[in-house]
Amino acid sequence: MAWRDGKASTKRLVLFMASIVLGISAVVAVQSFSENLKQNIGSQSKALMGADFVIDSNHEPNEKVQGIIDSLGGAKARSISFPSMALFPKQNSTKLVGIKGIEGPFPFYGELETNPQSAASSYQGNNSALVDATLMLQFGLSKGDTISIGNIRLPIEGALISAPGSTGLTASIAPPVLIPYEFIAKTGLVQTGSRIDYDFYFVADAGQDLEELDEKIDPILDAENADLDTHSSTGQRLGRRYDNFGKFLNLVAFIALLLGSVGVASSVHIYVKEKLQSVAVLKCLGATRKQSFYIYLIQIAFMGLFGGLFGAILGVGFQQFFPVLLREVIPFDIEITFTIWPILLGLVLGLVMSVLFSLSPLLSTWFVSPLQVLRVQEKGIEPPKRVVYLIYGAIIVFIFLFAFYLLDNLAFAFYFLLGVVVVFAILVAVGIFFMRIVKRNFPKGWGFAARQSLLNLFRPNNQTLVLILAIGIGTFLISTLYFTKDILIGKATLENKQESPNLIFLDVQSNQTEDVKRSIEKSELSVLNDIPIVTMRVQKIKERNASDIRNDTTSTINDWVLNHEFRVTYRDSLIASESIVEGEWPSKELSDGLVPISISDNVARDAQVEVGDNLTFNIQGVLMETQVASIRTVDWGRMQLNFNIIFPSKVLESAPKFHVVTTYAENEKTSAELQKQMVRQFPTVSIIDLRQVLTIVEGILDKISWVINFMAFFSILTGIIVLIGSVRTSKYQRIKESVLLRTLGAKSGQILKINAYEYFYLGFLGSFLGILLSLIASFLLAQLVFKAAFIPSWIPFLIVGPSITLLVLAIGLFNNKSVLSSPPLEVLRKEVS
Repeated sequence: MAWRDGKASTKRLVLFMASIVLGISAVVAVQSFSENLKQNIGSQSKALMGADFVIDSNHEPNEKVQGIIDSLGGAKARSISFPSMALFPKQNSTKLVGIKGIEGPFPFYGELETNPQSAASSYQGNNSALVDATLMLQFGLSKGDTISIGNIRLPIEGALISAPGSTGLTASIAPPVLIPYEFIAKTGLVQTGSRIDYDFYFVADAGQDLEELDEKIDPILDAENADLDTHSSTGQRLGRRYDNFGKFLNLVAFIALLLGSVGVASSVHIYVKEKLQSVAVLKCLGATRKQSFYIYLIQIAFMGLFGGLFGAILGVGFQQFFPVLLREVIPFDIEITFTIWPILLGLVLGLVMSVLFSLSPLLSTWFVSPLQVLRVQEKGIEPPKRVVYLIYGAIIVFIFLFAFYLLDNLAFAFYFLLGVVVVFAILVAVGIFFMRIVKRNFPKGWGFAARQSLLNLFRPNNQTLVLILAIGIGTFLISTLYFTKDILIGKATLENKQESPNLIFLDVQSNQTEDVKRSIEKSELSVLNDIPIVTMRVQKIKERNASDIRNDTTSTINDWVLNHEFRVTYRDSLIASESIVEGEWPSKELSDGLVPISISDNVARDAQVEVGDNLTFNIQGVLMETQVASIRTVDWGRMQLNFNIIFPSKVLESAPKFHVVTTYAENEKTSAELQKQMVRQFPTVSIIDLRQVLTIVEGILDKISWVINFMAFFSILTGIIVLIGSVRTSKYQRIKESVLLRTLGAKSGQILKINAYEYFYLGFLGSFLGILLSLIASFLLAQLVFKAAFIPSWIPFLIVGPSITLLVLAIGLFNNKSVLSSPPLEVLRKEVS
């Protein structure tokens, strides 16, 4: 019976299936790509690092670290890297770059991709440099041109397209430049305060257990301010970074699937309602409740399976586009391979989601009375509320469990479920409220077409709430994306004020400070800040040595506090990005000789200290005892220098230090001229142009938003399919209404206007509600999460909302084309057949 009845209703059942196909394909595509990404990171982890393992430090290795290096057979290659200004004499241009001096046959895995390819091996022998390919294009450089780094000038051997370890935001801000190791000392750039990284590269012996090596050696190196990274641990960190992004995309895809499932529930409700008389006939002929129920349950289950299979196949095809979509975000080539698990996931999702969301409307077949054959208008018996609540509970539990599967975090899964329920509930509540308002305040003075279009929203088996939900969720996702992107960019945006610095001069030595200031003032610019910076490490926390805490396996103090080299400053006032949350601002030494300091809340949390607790710092061999006088919140997102630890004045003035000097340049020309002058006069000083940093940040956000837009579009497409399905499923009511109106003398143009108004209301209301909800959600994100001012983007209001409204209008009119263009009698005969 399920097969026979299904053949007569193929078109409708296919629409049920189509509602979930895109959602399943989106989930399967992201899942398949995530699996492929993990496999690729695992297989390419050596090529990404260039070695089996690396020992790194921001100081030259001491005797103990050097002894460990020697005990491991000695490094096969080594490098020194640091950011510095580079001058390109031919173009008379400057740029902050990442200098890396290499000694030995690095990399051992992967390769230096250069143009020409021979430059990868010839640059060391020819005493020349490899310059980032993008930088070469930006400044119009070619092989044979020269680059000045500190006190040396080297010819450019070729363009560096890619290299192990040269990825991420740092490489975008300071593009890599590779030079022979022997020229590092000749640059004169390695000085006090310089941020230098020393790396020693190793090739593992056959069968060597790198995890065991990491567990044994890394804690010893941590105590000596060094670190050991294996290719596998580095690959795992990289995998976790992309895994978080993948989880977000999974949630966007899952929302599309939920939308499709809501569409299935609505369509099944109308489908089953039209089958109730047939069910009553079957019961008169002796069919049991179970038999009549199973007939339609089997139909829905099979359509769910087919939908899951088709969606899974489509998703596997979609993942082929992900390497293209993410080529600007993922710094290595991805080889796509077939995995069976996402296909099985698609089948299970199709079956479970279809059945779960169809159970509530299917219950009406269970409780239909045989008398329905004789009393067509009789209202069926309502299913028991406990059964309905049980079904809704099962849906909520499934959503929670699947969200937990995607996120692997109970709290996040709960918040996702709460967010989905709240957004869905608000959209439904507003839709119901809108319809009640229209009923109570019906505009009787409007024209016939406008009044009739409003009445259509209340026709039997109307799809008003489902369409508002589908349209609203899709619009909500896309609008929230734009608003959130604007929040992030807004936090990074530079204020166009002369008291807000946009040029930062780093690594200024104490004997250079006054000369640097004079050079800035000669350019008719003002020196905004002269910030002294002293480097130090934590020696004791509350009278416990850092080494003892490291060795204590029960300690919950965060290791970064013990191993980090803090760069601190001293001053007697707060700045705009800081506020005291506990204690008082330190202004003088305490009576017992302890120095009062102010620490950021993240340091207080990770070091597990409070106001009044003691901290001892090692300032390049000199121990200083301090006491926490206050704890501050710091807005790290602001484009300015912020510090974890601040000392009062008249304490650290005699300590070895370097300075950071800032100024404000009104335009790019003034900025460029000052940078050129400073690089020639002070080659050891690094310069950060915050305008360029902001441009890079905006570029990265644009790339990520493009990918998220692509995924959010699945929700819009699912909404469109739900819209088509809803219109097709309720076609019978529309046909009867159209026939009646045309019999009474209504013209095709009037009926067209009625339909146009109806779909305009639905499109406008759904998209408007979506934008409004995203506006509220984004405002809360800005205030509670990002702690930033919220200035809404204009794109959702002027482009997203109107575009979706017009799209809904076009689809609705297209679906009713056959009803409008055919004579009433022909339409009725066609429907009967």
